Amino acid sequence: METKAPSQTVDPVAEARGRPLADSVLELIWRAKQLSRADIARRTGLSRSTVSEIVAQLLETGLVAEVGDGPSRGGRRPIVLEFQDGACRILGVDAGATHVSVALTDLRGRILAWESARHPVREDPTGTRALIRTLGDACRREAGDGRPLLGVGMAVPSPVDPRHPDRVPEVVLPAWEGSSGIGELQAHFGAPVLIDNDANLGAVAEHWWGGGRDLDDFTYIKVATGVGAGHVVRGEIYRGSTGVAGELGHITIDPNGAPCVCGNRGCLTTVVGTQALLQRALQLRDEYPESVLAGGEVTIASLEDAALADDPLALQVVHEVAGNLGIVVSGVLNMMNPSAVILGGSLARLGERLLVPLREAVFRRTLVSSLAASQIRTSELGPRDVALGAATHVAPEHH
Repeated sequence: METKAPSQTVDPVAEARGRPLADSVLELIWRAKQLSRADIARRTGLSRSTVSEIVAQLLETGLVAEVGDGPSRGGRRPIVLEFQDGACRILGVDAGATHVSVALTDLRGRILAWESARHPVREDPTGTRALIRTLGDACRREAGDGRPLLGVGMAVPSPVDPRHPDRVPEVVLPAWEGSSGIGELQAHFGAPVLIDNDANLGAVAEHWWGGGRDLDDFTYIKVATGVGAGHVVRGEIYRGSTGVAGELGHITIDPNGAPCVCGNRGCLTTVVGTQALLQRALQLRDEYPESVLAGGEVTIASLEDAALADDPLALQVVHEVAGNLGIVVSGVLNMMNPSAVILGGSLARLGERLLVPLREAVFRRTLVSSLAASQIRTSELGPRDVALGAATHVAPEHH
């Protein structure tokens, strides 16, 4: 990591690539919270002189500080080094298809401020970027401590090619005309902006802070307006050659089904995405006249609330979702054999009402050995998971 004062912005990805030893030592201190130089030398096998040189660099960044003497082991008491969780702030942005959420975090993933608003992200890129600026500024005012901003992590509801993060595919976000608008946000916040797919960043959050903390191989599936997956393989996000790995929502379930935004028919998104669920609930009203959903507007929140109250219409929709989702989840288990499948997105709040029929659907289609090695569960992090993952994507310890 280059030696810059904490008031200056640092691109942690570039720094990590340039100084892998410093990055490894920084992560070691972050994980342990407090270590001496001698501890670092013992744990890494590096010489005392190399450790001292690296620590000197880290002290200049403000991310590490000397905080006093540690216990003696027979000689001079060692100086304790401590990772400074509050040295900088990070903004994590979740720009979903129909909302923008922003989290301000410290360097330990603690959410210090949170703002969220509904917005037609797919149709209005200019308004989306304006809203990100507004919510990000509001979070910083709410925190009110004036700490420097290390960077901004941004999740978008589309694939992102890591070689060209300033671009987004027009087939998924046609109104964005191929541009993610990173430069505009960097200019406003005065900090680097790192962008990735929302499901990938949900997987990052789970890997660092949620149900995937102790797992090196798992799949995170976000079920919302669309459906996407983030695959963690050997502890790293697997993006594929051009960043489109994990687009489970565009696996064909019914070749003669409804048209999808991708141009195909019968994709998983067309049967388990938010709009498909609401349409299905409306179709079932006549069959369930006693349902709380039989009259008035149906929203995804009211559908979920009804399912949690064991409303028969809502449970029918959930069982159909589980059946269709189970086709794809079983394929993931048979092909990749992850330790766990973690469900995120709004439907995750249904818990066992979704998981029980989903597990049954997967069991019917999965090799016994694949299923035995995998757990299927919902996210521990709730609706803030993607924004938290976006912030974590920027944090120096993540790199």
